Amino acid sequence: MSSVLLAEALAQAQSLGVAREDARILLLHTLGRPLHDRSWLVAHDTDAMPPDAMGQYEALLLRRLKGEPVAYLTGRKPFYGLELAVDSRVLDPRDDTETLIDWALSLCPSSSRPAPLRLLDLGTGSGAIALALRSQLPSVEMTAIDRSEDALAVAAANAERLDLPLRLLAGDWFAPVQDERFDLILSNPPYISENDPHLRALVHEPRAALVSGPDGLDDIRHLVAHAPAHLLPGGWLLLEHGWDQAEAVRALLAEAGFTQVQSRRDLAGIERCSGGCLDSSKAK
Repeated sequence: MSSVLLAEALAQAQSLGVAREDARILLLHTLGRPLHDRSWLVAHDTDAMPPDAMGQYEALLLRRLKGEPVAYLTGRKPFYGLELAVDSRVLDPRDDTETLIDWALSLCPSSSRPAPLRLLDLGTGSGAIALALRSQLPSVEMTAIDRSEDALAVAAANAERLDLPLRLLAGDWFAPVQDERFDLILSNPPYISENDPHLRALVHEPRAALVSGPDGLDDIRHLVAHAPAHLLPGGWLLLEHGWDQAEAVRALLAEAGFTQVQSRRDLAGIERCSGGCLDSSKAK
């Protein structure tokens, strides 16, 4: 039986219907290479696949064709310059969420302060948002909350491996920090409606981290309503949401008394995040 070249393995994956970038990542993973090492694949495309690797690669391709996220297949996901460990206990972090990180960083002053900034990440999952901010802002006090003990275990393992300490708390939204206030609260909460047809393509990810009521806004309503009690005067609430929810989320923020209400677009030009500032007169 003739050996299969790396270039042929990639071509086979594409003929099956696997996206080229997904096929590259899965091939690098199978070969034990760093997931970002595309230049190595180009330089070695005429190398033969190791005898036992092709079967492993084909098995991963079949799982991908059934909709399993690449991050779950490799157990790793690059996010904001970090390599996170992820599995089916948490959502697969999306590149769109980096829009939320960029916005948060723009609100954090670079000058020294008498006390460190206090940031709160609600529904932290793998810890992606909290760890990205912690990596860019070493002096902040970063608290991250999730109702899922399984998710917190993933976040804790990522924090330890990356040497980025987090204060991780278990509970439902603001419950673990009842009497605390923060300079910045941010969240990528569930925001998909119960009957959204896209859920069929997301069966491998935890449903509780995706779905939020008939219109997808139940959790966002809760966050907007309760955030003022946990923000310092002049603090900001930033929320990721669905592609068509920006107007509704801005309206909720305005009704709750937030000022400077606005949205930010992701790399595709979609209004992906919305937020507002708590006026000092509105602080509870």
